[in-house]
Amino acid sequence: MSSALLVMDVQQAVVDIAVDDSGYLPRLRRAIDGARAAGIPVIYVVIALRPGFPEVGTRNKPLAAIARDGLFVEGEPGTEIHPDVAPRPGEVVVTKRRASAFSGSDLDVVLRARGIDSLVLTGVATSAVVLATVCQANDLDFGLTVLSDACADTDPVLHGVLTERLFPQWADVVAVDDWLKTVAPR
Repeated sequence: MSSALLVMDVQQAVVDIAVDDSGYLPRLRRAIDGARAAGIPVIYVVIALRPGFPEVGTRNKPLAAIARDGLFVEGEPGTEIHPDVAPRPGEVVVTKRRASAFSGSDLDVVLRARGIDSLVLTGVATSAVVLATVCQANDLDFGLTVLSDACADTDPVLHGVLTERLFPQWADVVAVDDWLKTVAPR
């Protein structure tokens, strides 16, 4: 199996809103550094919407709220990837238009072109991008690992239910340090 590490929605504005664990970004950084050291591609996924929000329908409650609040407009402050985990030159950054990393993006094309059939998921928020991506990636027959402590959510109870009860039905769910032991260069 050929894997990639997805770093999803770890954008400045999202981190400011949803991450209250001071150890989150250093843990995520360890996962990113470990993937790079093991030769596992790191692919970043960001949400960015066009000015005027032409892709946002009124029936999509979360996106309608984002548009109403003027958030995540392409090129605006806050949409950039958090500097503590920024991509290196040459690493792929995929822009999505919905919750799932696959929705409104070319992620599937990038993965298939590289022969990647297994994904290691990280990101903010567990109940949004991670959940939506787990569901869609499972339907697309990707092998899945979720790094539970490299995901964050504004609701810790919901994060726990997802990582402890729901995600294990479709994915291997492990902590960053345990995953690093399996991918460390030998």
